[in-house]
Amino acid sequence: MTQWTTAQANAWYAKHPWLVGANFSPSTAVNQLEMWQADTFDLTTIERELGWAAAIGMNTVRVYLHDLLWDADSLGFISRINVFLDAATALGIRPILCIFDDCWNSEALLGKQPEPKPGIHNSGWLQSPGLTIVNDPDRWPRLERYVQELLTHFSDDERILLWDLYNEPGNNGNGDNSLPLVKAVFSWAHAVRPRQPLTVGVWFNNASLNSFQLAHSDVITFHNYESAHHLRDQIVMLKQYGRPLICTEWLRRTAGFTADGDQRHTEHSEVQTCLPVFKQEGVGCINWGLVAGKTNTIYAWGKPGGSTEPPVWFHDLFRQDGSPYRSSEVALFQQLTKG
Repeated sequence: MTQWTTAQANAWYAKHPWLVGANFSPSTAVNQLEMWQADTFDLTTIERELGWAAAIGMNTVRVYLHDLLWDADSLGFISRINVFLDAATALGIRPILCIFDDCWNSEALLGKQPEPKPGIHNSGWLQSPGLTIVNDPDRWPRLERYVQELLTHFSDDERILLWDLYNEPGNNGNGDNSLPLVKAVFSWAHAVRPRQPLTVGVWFNNASLNSFQLAHSDVITFHNYESAHHLRDQIVMLKQYGRPLICTEWLRRTAGFTADGDQRHTEHSEVQTCLPVFKQEGVGCINWGLVAGKTNTIYAWGKPGGSTEPPVWFHDLFRQDGSPYRSSEVALFQQLTKG
């Protein structure tokens, strides 16, 4: 068995409430390694911050893994994933686990992670496995083992909502070069065929990547950092595939630039305008960022550094003391997730 039928996918989706959540990294972690390594795995902060998510009606979070963690200590990594899943489940949250990622810094090293650069968005975030390996199939056998052992171990785990196999393939200018690994990770995952759905989200205008991802995902996921009008148009287009839709990245309150200076997004993505669209359309939604912290995602992409808090936050919903950035946003989450 490979891809789910549309009937299977829609039956799975119908069993769940409206899926609402955030991309989650505890505020004390600068990247995936700092979140998951034994010395810096901060369960106290994780439980506290997931509690704030649950309090506003969130029932899922999207969380990133890293291949080096598996290489270094697969049993320890599994143990910490289990602890995290238990903490989330206790709060009524079923996480999405994301395996690979083409975003941000390419060279990852285990051990102590760098401190965040003041004012620089995601200054410490890491690609997994990194573009050098993405573009070298001779180095994929260990990735295959990682993916298949991970999925096999958790294949029947009801605490996990779904598997996001690869975040933003082709980012950092890699384009179509990431497609072979996208194809490979779907093949590896289909060989295991966990009970949870599999997906790779569409995120930019690349016909080769998008067509393959849409044709092989059990549930369609996508990113949208544009206005509510643009969001609704994308939802209408994606609904033609007849599968459940989950937007796994949204919320961008100010203009933002890509790392090479291109202003890809020209309209703002706001809680007050976009969250009602997701609710009306029955589309799951996972905004970027929960608590402002070491990832520096209150600052916009491609902006110069600085320690002054921006007048308008780019992402995130809460300060580290649990107070909301905007009370009106939190109130809207609470209101729309009750019904």
